[in-house]
Amino acid sequence: MQTENLKAASQVILEVSPITLENNLSENIPCLWEQNDILIFLVDLEDYGTLSTECFDDMEMGGLERLKTGYFRKRYITSRMVLKYILCSILEERSVSDIATYKDKYGKVHVRNHEELHVCISYTENIVALAVSKFELGVDIEVKKRRALTNISKYLDKKTFQTDKPVNCLDLLTTWTLKEAYCKFWNKSIFSTFYREVNLNNVSYSSYIIDNEYILSIITDDDRNAINISRLQKIAYL
Repeated sequence: MQTENLKAASQVILEVSPITLENNLSENIPCLWEQNDILIFLVDLEDYGTLSTECFDDMEMGGLERLKTGYFRKRYITSRMVLKYILCSILEERSVSDIATYKDKYGKVHVRNHEELHVCISYTENIVALAVSKFELGVDIEVKKRRALTNISKYLDKKTFQTDKPVNCLDLLTTWTLKEAYCKFWNKSIFSTFYREVNLNNVSYSSYIIDNEYILSIITDDDRNAINISRLQKIAYL
């Protein structure tokens, strides 16, 4: 599903159609990249089993080895491998082994030797949102369900709850995803915004309700960015 521009807005309802790229991966993704400034792919981790790490470099393997549980290791491997295939098509590289990613000290993902590309990764349950952009951005996705309010509300600015109206769970979750996206955009720890209201005056932001299942929030510094959000079906050769 493509929207023409990223604008400051409240929840926009989107129905995201699944796309299958495995047959023409090298053709379809460059076409999407030429037409848009930001590509966001929703990937279901359950589509994939145990993937090989043979194309990981030492730094990527180091990041993997620091993860202690099978769940976190699987989502790391799957997200990096799918991201490598996407980047390989955008950069027209011959092999995913030519693509290397790394995290800086704040956790932001970079593409080695390609600082013109901006990457942001967000997870919720079995879904990972992989964003590749021509500009700096922050992205966060959360499953749309009634979460325990205390898990979120205790970290939000108290002004959020200083109202006579009952707290709307959807609005609360949107506020949280915007806070997460804001921190990723500025490359700051989420802890730096606990109990504080984030300043959105100098950024462009938007939140989307996707397939009535997820809340996705995006922050950039320009509201003229064209964005494409797609649900990426399993890549057959992974």
